[in-house]
Amino acid sequence: MNKLAINGGTAVRTQPFPEWPHWDELEEKLILEVVRSGKWGGTGRIKLQELEEKFAALQNAKYGITVVNGTIAITIALMAAGVESGDEVIMPPYTFIATATSALMFGAIPVFVDVERDTLLLDPEKVEAAITPRTKAIVAVHIAGSPANMTRLKEIADKHQLKLIEDSAQAVGAEWEGTPVGAIGDAGTFSFQSSKNINAGEGGIILTNDETIANRAWSLVNVGRVRNGGWYQHEEIGWNLRMTEFQAAILLAQMTRLDEQMRKRESNSRILTELLADIDGVSVMNRDARITRHAHHLYLFRIASGITKDEKSEVVKKFHAEGIPVSPGYVSLNRNKAIIRSIQKWSGKERHDFCPISEAAESEVFWLPHHVLLADEKDMTDIADAVKKVISAY
Repeated sequence: MNKLAINGGTAVRTQPFPEWPHWDELEEKLILEVVRSGKWGGTGRIKLQELEEKFAALQNAKYGITVVNGTIAITIALMAAGVESGDEVIMPPYTFIATATSALMFGAIPVFVDVERDTLLLDPEKVEAAITPRTKAIVAVHIAGSPANMTRLKEIADKHQLKLIEDSAQAVGAEWEGTPVGAIGDAGTFSFQSSKNINAGEGGIILTNDETIANRAWSLVNVGRVRNGGWYQHEEIGWNLRMTEFQAAILLAQMTRLDEQMRKRESNSRILTELLADIDGVSVMNRDARITRHAHHLYLFRIASGITKDEKSEVVKKFHAEGIPVSPGYVSLNRNKAIIRSIQKWSGKERHDFCPISEAAESEVFWLPHHVLLADEKDMTDIADAVKKVISAY
């Protein structure tokens, strides 16, 4: 049992975990309705309007604007909130590259502020030191489906008259102090890419309670048109960034399973956390008591055993050989060469943000995808057994 499968031992499990996405005849029915309607694009607005209304209601927002993907959603949210080329946007480095490239797409400059070690979420107590006269917004990333400290971040944003944008790509259904994320700040964005907890292959949405931001976002997504204006009434520069009716149909079906899936992920996450607590050298991310609902898009755990970044890929292979689909996680964006080059291009100066906690996570932190948490309770024991077996080699 102790001999690693990669070295010829017996794997902890050979049965695959549940595949993703889940779908059934409801997706087929709604897609067929779209086909037969003849309204396929983003201007037919039958399923799209229903999706925007239902998703906004789910996250306690007044307005929802669907877009082609989550990256564009952040870009448009920033622009609609008044961020312009040359402005600085504070964000955490432990996030998907799109958080940074969404700003760089129109020349706004990411400023990376380190994360909290026990959550990997943006550390509010380090934000104020990074604010300059050029700072226009803060992006709070709800990493893994765990809401950032929106109470403190909102206090800071209000104090310095900054816009607060929520990157909620991984956090559908999540809540902070009983309030769904996505419209706690000035605007929030979600992704419907294939890996997300509800998905249509691609797609995204912008949520806000601010009518001015909503109208500007709608215009930017609809080639500069004015809501309820003429078809050829283009009053600013915008682009065709609309989602299709087909995607909306799939998402409406996916939403019907969200509550049940969230309950199962929550239950299995709790079981797995209890099992991993008994393993020396392993810890999981802290959950703030104000997180009243966690989306569990990812399950993050830390192995504090001196594994280097270079060794991490080999550790991941060992997990895979044991039948556990572990991922190595992000490379801290403050060290990404493409991001650094682009920041220098837009700002005209070289800058290196110091984020040691995020950088350390590159070697220490491992992920499990959310669909693993849709397995049976006994499968959580397999995960814990594999973790114990693999780290015993270190």
